[in-house]
Amino acid sequence: FVKIVKVELNLLINIMRKFFIFLSLFFTLSISAQELIVIESTKNLKCNDSIWVFSPLKNHSAQSIPTLFLLHGYAGDYSNWGTKYDLQEISDRTGFRIICPDGFYASWYLNDVDPSKMQYRTFFDEELYPLMNEKYTLNPDYTFITGLSMGGHGAMNIFLDDPSRFRAGGTMSGVVDLTGIVNQYRLKAILGDPTDEEPFAKESAINRVDVLAGTDKYVVISCGYGDKPFYPMNKAFADKCVELGVNNIALFSPGVHSWKYWGFALEQHLNWFTIIMTGGNIGK
Repeated sequence: FVKIVKVELNLLINIMRKFFIFLSLFFTLSISAQELIVIESTKNLKCNDSIWVFSPLKNHSAQSIPTLFLLHGYAGDYSNWGTKYDLQEISDRTGFRIICPDGFYASWYLNDVDPSKMQYRTFFDEELYPLMNEKYTLNPDYTFITGLSMGGHGAMNIFLDDPSRFRAGGTMSGVVDLTGIVNQYRLKAILGDPTDEEPFAKESAINRVDVLAGTDKYVVISCGYGDKPFYPMNKAFADKCVELGVNNIALFSPGVHSWKYWGFALEQHLNWFTIIMTGGNIGK
């Protein structure tokens, strides 16, 4: 009896040891699938930028991992998306690497008119994108960008600055026409006197999207019907794309300016980005 118990106890210990080794390996993989990268940008940001990266756990070759730059909105930071939604689960399920940089409380992903202050667009061009490209070997055919609200504006403008870096760009409840909010959300602190609308119009995606006319690039536009005043400007943006012959997927549905809507919209954008990337049926 004692001998049997001893054998069974040793067997149980071995099983538990293997289980804890497996558990340790699992958590090591889970942790390694996420990275928090800090860029010290003394020249362009005058501060550090934190980037939370979620990579799919399934093994892929570097060239085959699609990548999404996902931007947060006004009064947010790099952690917003990752704390509101399980981006690791979404990354594992969709196969997308998801990069969440910090756009700060109210940078608007713009260059301040005062060159001694934050120059976010230049930071993205000269520091953030090159570093991500060096680290993850970004393939433009598999690289996308989208964001919510302020981040929707930022995503579209960064996409339009150099479309060759991306296959498509998106906007969720995006502020695609800055002239409608010149006196709100600290925007005038970046672009100057709101009585002069020219800088605001110049930085609005609705006035810049013509660069995509006649190309094979796509724009994915999402907004809820109940999202005032952003639904009307997004509808006008979609109409402008149609007028110019810009490939666009316009997704208007019930919803307001909320995280519930943005979680829904993110899934839509990832679905359409996958269809665009794989050459799936897009209806034309």
